[in-house]
Amino acid sequence: MDWKQEALMSFQAVVAALLGGFVGWEREWHGREAGIRTYGAVSLGACVFALLSTHITTGNNPHVIAAGVVTGIGFLGGGVILRDQGNVVGLTTAATLWSTASIGLATGYGMYALSVLVALITFGLLTMHHVPGWGRLKRRNSPVPPEHGALSSQTTSDRKTH
Repeated sequence: MDWKQEALMSFQAVVAALLGGFVGWEREWHGREAGIRTYGAVSLGACVFALLSTHITTGNNPHVIAAGVVTGIGFLGGGVILRDQGNVVGLTTAATLWSTASIGLATGYGMYALSVLVALITFGLLTMHHVPGWGRLKRRNSPVPPEHGALSSQTTSDRKTH
């Protein structure tokens, strides 16, 4: 057992969990089901899989594990996408869970600047809709009224005010 290597891997796992939790904090702050714990766990798990893939390379392609993470998180994300009264919900959660897995992988591969940058960008993307005037950028009119079952770009609160 190489204690220095184990200490570095432990540090990487902690960084990945913290960065994932940072992204999840925004979701939790706004009352979403997936929050700090979910995002932290996704990033941590992806990081550990990356660490394992670089550490255990006997006879296998180390990138197979990373590819499995991408697929697995896609499956997890698919489970949070729902249709609710003609609207699709959970797309942002699914996309940012997937992005958070990349934070974990980048951290596991020792790319700290990239993982911090991706965490900041992902957090920024999640907070953009709180910027004043953001609602004016959304498409207001749907070609088919929402009551006819079409997916509308309007939120429920937008429809109530019009």
